[in-house]
Amino acid sequence: MSRIGRLPIDIPAGVTVTIDGQQVSVKGPKGELQLTVKAPIVAQIEDNQVLVTRPDDERESRSLHGLTRTLIANQITGVTAGYSKSLEVVGTGYRVASKGSGVEFALGYSHPIAVEPPAGISFTVEGNNKLTVNGIDKQQVGEVAANLRKLRKPEPYKGKGVRYAGENVRRKAGKSGK
Repeated sequence: MSRIGRLPIDIPAGVTVTIDGQQVSVKGPKGELQLTVKAPIVAQIEDNQVLVTRPDDERESRSLHGLTRTLIANQITGVTAGYSKSLEVVGTGYRVASKGSGVEFALGYSHPIAVEPPAGISFTVEGNNKLTVNGIDKQQVGEVAANLRKLRKPEPYKGKGVRYAGENVRRKAGKSGK
């Protein structure tokens, strides 16, 4: 049995979980999320807990068991506490500024880069080199943060670029003089 898959998920106060066949809806103070559970896996509510079960020990059922349980748990965490990813802009002249609901990056290109947040995502700018991506969907927050980092990845010689907060950038020595 999957060690993660068999753990029950507690439903906190203020959160309603609705299961309609393979469709799981989680509604909380921060918003609402939907999930379609893949075919052999079954989710049900018992005693204010969500239980995820699998019918057999087939390879696909085993791999989906823990995944489905984790996805539902992430949704419950998302609608109660939310998720955030912090980014840092490192480099001389590199900065980020708030522009309406979006942000504008100066990353050493000949033009500033304006980025608007997708639905369900918000940006918070602290100072001129820190940015936080906030949202209720863990996957979407991570993807938006990765796309922002992709605008100018940290390079290995000086470490300039957009990086995750606390990310360790491996540095290279570069050219050495005679």
